[in-house]
Amino acid sequence: MEKPVYVVSDSVGETAELVVKAALSQFNNQDSYEVHRIPYVEDLYILKDTVSQAKGNGAIIGFTLVDPTFRSYLMKEAKQHKVECIDIMGPMMDAMERVFKQPPKLEPGLVHKLDEDYFKRVEAIEFAVRYDDGRDPRGITKADLVLIGVSRTSKTPLSQHLALKRLKVANVPIVPEVDPPEELYKVDPSKCIGLKISAQKLNDIRKERLKALGLGEQASYANMNRILHELTHFENVVDQIGCQVVDVSNKAVEETANVILNILKNRD
Repeated sequence: MEKPVYVVSDSVGETAELVVKAALSQFNNQDSYEVHRIPYVEDLYILKDTVSQAKGNGAIIGFTLVDPTFRSYLMKEAKQHKVECIDIMGPMMDAMERVFKQPPKLEPGLVHKLDEDYFKRVEAIEFAVRYDDGRDPRGITKADLVLIGVSRTSKTPLSQHLALKRLKVANVPIVPEVDPPEELYKVDPSKCIGLKISAQKLNDIRKERLKALGLGEQASYANMNRILHELTHFENVVDQIGCQVVDVSNKAVEETANVILNILKNRD
């Protein structure tokens, strides 16, 4: 006959269950135990009933309850009925409160909110990679933000940096020989940001890029006339779209990202 282990929580109960199963794995007869999860505890009656069931089944209770009233009541009930009951998270929170000299929030489920935040960030990073450099114009309509600029205006690193803030960012290169995707003219202009750069700064950056690639500076990529032509075309495009422009000439990626985040914040 399987012996039950009760996992009690005022949230999902996943943390407590993982700890219980990790402990059970240390026993040869771990398969003879059955874990029962009792999540989202909202009143003392559930705790009282759980202790009663545990006593009747000769079970053990492991719990993660952030509410001190629930924790105290469950331990008291378990002791009174001689049921083995383990507070999985309480001692750690108590120790942290003493060391950090700061009271805990006592909000159930915060770890899952953190997990959700993490997955949103990963999703945004994957989005930035998928819709980098205009490779799929469908990303323009799906994005939270669309960055527009000529080559070497830090579109890709900016997209990745802003993705860490959970923003889905697509970026579109502006090249005179290639018409911008039509989606760019249909999307809300407030979702678009043009990345402006001075001709001299762009010339310096592109020369360094050519050196890194082992190519000569005479390539048209770094030719000043070519650069001026590209920048004029860029200005025409952003004027047609009607979007805001940020000068990235003398800004690090982090600085530009903060400027963009402030623009978005002020729009909300």
